[in-house]
Amino acid sequence: MEVDDYDLKILGLLQDNGRLTNQELSELVGLSPSQCSRRRINLENSQLILGYHARLAPRALQQEVIAMIEIKLLNHGQNNTATFLAFIDQDKAVVEAFKTTGEADYLLKCTVSNLDTLNDLVNRIFTTQAISHIKTTVVLERLKEHGTTITKF
Repeated sequence: MEVDDYDLKILGLLQDNGRLTNQELSELVGLSPSQCSRRRINLENSQLILGYHARLAPRALQQEVIAMIEIKLLNHGQNNTATFLAFIDQDKAVVEAFKTTGEADYLLKCTVSNLDTLNDLVNRIFTTQAISHIKTTVVLERLKEHGTTITKF
């Protein structure tokens, strides 16, 4: 799918507010509601829009501790990698996962209720027996998330 300036504007507006109606989009973009609807459907079908969801504060889920966990695998064999990927897929504390370059193979963003629960998570990661090194960093304050500044100075 080729993306034009109208599509880019629709994507940007929906990224800021996924609840916009086609009528509201049409007024902001300068197209008819039916054209906006067709374009939105095409963007969804082309998987340029991956979904719509509510962004919740960690305290809403009683998961106020955020940790960034760097993972280095023992090796990159198929079984080892599959075991680790299956773990991050099923463990609800892992909210985002990235394959990275540099010292770590993966970076996990995790949310848990307290430090004891974080310790349990780290122990569960080690039980996959796929890990050679873990480095855990606890987030003290969220300053910017999803492109939005949280704390004003």
